[in-house]
Amino acid sequence: MPEIRNYTLNFGPQHPAAHGVLRLVLEMDGEVIERADPHVGLLHRGTEKLAESKPYNQSIGYMDRLDYVSMMCNEHGYVASIEKLLGIEPPERAQYIRVMFDEITRILNHLMWLGAHALDVGAMTVFLYCFREREDLMDCYEAVSGARLHATYYRVGGVYRDLPDQMPKFEATQWVSEKEAARLNENRQGSMLDFLDDFTRRFPELVDEYETLLTENRIWKQRTVGIGKVSPVRAKQLGFTGPMLRGSGVEWDLRKKQPYAVYDKMDFDIPVGRNGDCYDRYLVRVEEMRQSNRIIKQCVDWLRENPGPVMVEDHKIAPPKRADMKDDMEALIHHFKLFTEGYCPPPGEAYGCVEAPKGEFGTYIVSDGANKPYRLKVRAPGFAHLAAMDEMAKGHMLSDVVAIIGTMDVVFGEIDR
Repeated sequence: MPEIRNYTLNFGPQHPAAHGVLRLVLEMDGEVIERADPHVGLLHRGTEKLAESKPYNQSIGYMDRLDYVSMMCNEHGYVASIEKLLGIEPPERAQYIRVMFDEITRILNHLMWLGAHALDVGAMTVFLYCFREREDLMDCYEAVSGARLHATYYRVGGVYRDLPDQMPKFEATQWVSEKEAARLNENRQGSMLDFLDDFTRRFPELVDEYETLLTENRIWKQRTVGIGKVSPVRAKQLGFTGPMLRGSGVEWDLRKKQPYAVYDKMDFDIPVGRNGDCYDRYLVRVEEMRQSNRIIKQCVDWLRENPGPVMVEDHKIAPPKRADMKDDMEALIHHFKLFTEGYCPPPGEAYGCVEAPKGEFGTYIVSDGANKPYRLKVRAPGFAHLAAMDEMAKGHMLSDVVAIIGTMDVVFGEIDR
């Protein structure tokens, strides 16, 4: 009989399933994990200290770069805390746009998670399917902000600009024929709201395709059922939030329990798991995509019927229109002061949080009355989840580590900060 030996094994950071910058030191008894020690910090960029050295409005872009697949949700958490300090509320139309893009971001995040998680455990096809839909929603990001990833679209007091009346269209090139370009542009003839309305009609059937590939797939279930189980009580003790908490059967969602923006006007359900394993967390996230689709549809219908401002009128907080700047000296001065000096919230403290795709993302800001935070602390959901790695992996096989990292949906920008 072969001898079973004890190993100390380095897993990552160069391992494809370690998401680039995670190093796990695994103490093994043969192929069984006895201890898993995550070493983090390889993506540390000092975001919180950088934000303390800049005016408030110059740090919105840093939030995109924390969890770089949940960009606008991060912005929402940051601007919400500043709006609390300033005592302002964005116009209703801006709040509906924020909710709509929060849910677009949730679908973008879950599609990236599903494709990467499936790829990590050996299901190649799902990755290709998920990126097909991501492209449509990335085009919406680009249409409102000019950037596919780091949007900086949410601003204190509202959003950067209203939704565009036209969607960008594909053009014929040496790689794309006229006929193919015309087919791709079929649902891009109207406004962004028309494009999203078409997307919300198509998306449920596309989620059915992902489920056909995975939900009853024998190998997928063998890799995820009973792996990384966490009880409801333990999930709360570990500080889990988002799908990691709901997958353990705890019905906690900030959008329902502590509604912000216009979530109290939305009709949607909170999916929860029963067993607290990787498979339940998969089912929760898939159902969340369906619920996000419902919310987007409700926002599209409201935004069609209710035009209006998307930014507060106070030029100490919101910049004047560019046309006004060219004619009015006062407007030019406001613009210059706003983008060089920013605004000065009164002394105090505020915590703004949102139900981001990975869990509760929040920013705690202490103001001393200056134009930059005295202290800024980011509450990133992934940090608490990764801290449970040892507990979730103990007793499992080496190959299960890949499934456990995948089910956590970790992004190290927000963990290392």
